[in-house]
Amino acid sequence: MKLSTSKNELRLALQKLSKATPTRSTLPILGCALFQVEEESTVLRATDLEITIVVHLPASIEETGSAAIPLHTLLEITNELPDGRITIAVNEHNRVELITDTGVYDLMGKPAEEFPAVPDVDNSKAVDIESETLKAVFENTSFAVSNDDLKPALTGVYMNFSPEALTAVATDGHRLVRYIVNDFKSDGFEGDLIVPRKFINLFQSVAPSGEKVHLWIGENHLTASIGQDRFYTRIIDEVFPNYEGVLPTDNNKTLVIGKDEFLGAVRRVSIFSNKSTNQIALQLDSDKSSLSTEDPEKASKAKESLSCEFNGEPLTIGYNATYLKDILSHVYDDGVVVKLNTPISAALFYPETQAENRDVTMLLMPIRLND
Repeated sequence: MKLSTSKNELRLALQKLSKATPTRSTLPILGCALFQVEEESTVLRATDLEITIVVHLPASIEETGSAAIPLHTLLEITNELPDGRITIAVNEHNRVELITDTGVYDLMGKPAEEFPAVPDVDNSKAVDIESETLKAVFENTSFAVSNDDLKPALTGVYMNFSPEALTAVATDGHRLVRYIVNDFKSDGFEGDLIVPRKFINLFQSVAPSGEKVHLWIGENHLTASIGQDRFYTRIIDEVFPNYEGVLPTDNNKTLVIGKDEFLGAVRRVSIFSNKSTNQIALQLDSDKSSLSTEDPEKASKAKESLSCEFNGEPLTIGYNATYLKDILSHVYDDGVVVKLNTPISAALFYPETQAENRDVTMLLMPIRLND
């Protein structure tokens, strides 16, 4: 196998592939990128057995063949090389030679036959989506994905495709976010799936702007095609909980407040909270409202008045400050509307003005305040 390519093209391809290359693995072959050099194209592939990435490398082909080459070593030397051409030659013993203007570098590859095959996917269900739309869906929901692997259904974003809308939901049991794209057209496709957190992080880092993403949704895998690149991921084969059933419909108290003011107060007051509970108290009254905390262990406390509008009976409710900061940080509007009921019931957070064709609802569970 022998090919020649530019340093920048190779580096870009390897950077994409590195997202699916484990730093540690019991299978050494997973630390490699598979090069498949054919008459008309050069295809590179990497996998960690959960995610598989396939990219095309523009190259001048001198000899066809295939080999698995240690990815991180190849990426490191490529990063350090000046701009120019790189020739990669692999002999029948999988010895790899990198020929550049600065020198010749040798390393040992592995047989291509050892590299895992591309996942066997069902491409019968397909839908197109703009990359900016899918990025927005993930940006607005992934913060609420659970890290608890004992609850696998919660470790991804639930996506429901209907002919007229796309609904995405994430929850970790303490907070929940529902993001609806009302102007989404699925061209007749209907279905749902749970996209794992790892793929979401990958997509956010590699998806370019202004591109259309073609999705194939199978029984076990999701395939995303962006240009000539393909990304495969296992989907979470679990039943997502009935999120509609936990969204309260009887919250009759309303708080309206500036997002930046509220978030700033939470950040400042929480510095003085107990570091194990992150507990802060929100005292709401039609005349005056405040945010406070106290940590008897460190003899610290803080209190700030809030300039806001509150309609309803006076209410004192406790929150985990970290969760509340996450919620407020993802309100993309100058104002926040909070619907509340009792000190032990979930509150609903909305942007004061919803973006066009978007419907965002966030839920936060309270915590019991210490007496």
